[in-house]
Amino acid sequence: MATENLSPALRTPASSRPYAKAGRGYGKRSAPDQRPARADDFMLLPERERYIAGYVDHLPDGAAMDIKSLAKSIPLYGQMAVGSALRALGVAGHLRHAQCRVEERGQVRWVTRTFWSRTARDNEWWGAFLNAENDRATQEANAPRTPPRVPTQAPAPRAGAEPHAPAPVTPAEPTAQPTAPGPVPVVPQQRTPEPAPAHPSPAYLALAQLGRIEPRLALSAADCTVLEPLAAQWFTRGVDTDYLTHALASGLPAQVDSPIGFVRRRLTDKIPPHLPTTPTPATPGTPVRRLMVECTECGTPGHPEALPDGLCRPCRTPAPDPASEQVTGANAERDVRGLVAELRGMLKRP
Repeated sequence: MATENLSPALRTPASSRPYAKAGRGYGKRSAPDQRPARADDFMLLPERERYIAGYVDHLPDGAAMDIKSLAKSIPLYGQMAVGSALRALGVAGHLRHAQCRVEERGQVRWVTRTFWSRTARDNEWWGAFLNAENDRATQEANAPRTPPRVPTQAPAPRAGAEPHAPAPVTPAEPTAQPTAPGPVPVVPQQRTPEPAPAHPSPAYLALAQLGRIEPRLALSAADCTVLEPLAAQWFTRGVDTDYLTHALASGLPAQVDSPIGFVRRRLTDKIPPHLPTTPTPATPGTPVRRLMVECTECGTPGHPEALPDGLCRPCRTPAPDPASEQVTGANAERDVRGLVAELRGMLKRP
């Protein structure tokens, strides 16, 4: 008879390094209606899951919840153990992974969020909670955004303040009489450097910082000015600075002889395709989901009802045992041999 482990949750040691913070929009999200933290939290879980659950429970919202970040912060377990523990915590009802649709500055991206609950929840509770989160995200996206009001009138003077006296008008000085022009010295024309743009565009800034990211693609100010129109075409197609710099700096050869020529060639050859400015109309009566639950094991997105315990169907179905398949194949082979021997015996009979 198996006995339950009723020991309290292991205390996680204080880490010398600060916790890893996720990017904007990513990371941990605490579920509502949780009970206060107690010493017997997660006592029914195995030792490894209890340790990792105690560490995750103490993380603030917005902390990184990916496997690599947790494995760096928890020295006792590696990435494989952390991934298995997160899967077990999802089955136990403590977490769910979800992809949230975020629209910023005319761009659409999907961010991964991990919803955490200290109190174990069943599939019905997680389904209702994630559907409510989806409705809330849809309402926030469809809410009209009013620009801030800017006062048009000058502020009234404060009570008791003395009015400013007009400045005294000084008489104009008599203008000097023009003198006869003297010989103008001939000075050779000096070459002045091109002034930097007062308000550089995002394309210019992306090209300017390209040399700091990859020294082999260092561009001068004149090179950035020449290549700015080509880079601006990328921004008109919905990409951002990170996408542009990654496309230009990835997969470089060992030596780049001409950075401006190399960057010009990539700006021309790797330009992304045009995307429709208007969203594709959805089927009438089918709402667009802005929150999709993903499988804790493989990351396959889907509806909460299709991912019970946070797992898709292939991850819930256990893999077949190779030993049983070999036994079944051997039995089938013996049955075939017996059938052939019986048929041969029937043919020999008179």
